[in-house]
Amino acid sequence: MGRTVPAVTRALDILELFLDRPSLSAPEITERLGLPRTTVHELVTTLTERAYLIPTPGQPTRYRLGMRLFQLGSLFADQLDLAHEARDIAQGVAADCDETVHVAVLDGADVVYVAKVDSTHPVRMVSAVGRRLPAHCTGVGKMLLSGLSPDALDARCARDRELPGMTPHSITSPARLRAHLEEIRRAGLSYDECESNEAVFCVAAPVYDHAGDMVAAMSVSAPSLRWNADRREEWSALIRRGAAELSERLGHRR
Repeated sequence: MGRTVPAVTRALDILELFLDRPSLSAPEITERLGLPRTTVHELVTTLTERAYLIPTPGQPTRYRLGMRLFQLGSLFADQLDLAHEARDIAQGVAADCDETVHVAVLDGADVVYVAKVDSTHPVRMVSAVGRRLPAHCTGVGKMLLSGLSPDALDARCARDRELPGMTPHSITSPARLRAHLEEIRRAGLSYDECESNEAVFCVAAPVYDHAGDMVAAMSVSAPSLRWNADRREEWSALIRRGAAELSERLGHRR
């Protein structure tokens, strides 16, 4: 490995200050980084000439992020492959718990599985990569439904029509589903208690993209014989971390 270049490191330090504030002046940058004023002036001038920073309209002594960073960020976002990133993170989560891990996206009233990493224990599940299941019957699906606006939810799950069930434990009442989704919003986690597979429990967490939109959900699924209060707590924390890591891969800032 070659050595780092101090000037480049300082320039990047300046850019990263804008992650917390929309605009900064040169004196503020100097104070926050503890650099000499002349060094900050030279770096800010260079970043401005290259369009990484631009003067704030009406406040020429203050700066904000420039178009060049937007172009680079957009290119990065275009190159992201959700399925590839999801499988990579899911493998790590599955290795930590030795249970089945899913990542799914919402399509209409269904979820579509884009990644699945199986447990080393044989477990029969109805899920498979590319398969569609009713969103309201699954942990990942309920998580994704909880992120919809009321109108978007009504378009997928009508208020005046009973929902189809997959097991006797599936939620089929539209009113009950909406009350349950409100609980999920507050908790930030969704649980599937034998609602899509008999004798299989799961916990799901949301995955966000660079724009802050919920674009997927990740879950840990396990048979009831390995599911208990301690495991529920342990796997809930694990799936939160896994979903947060995948969100970061997609450019989300917490």
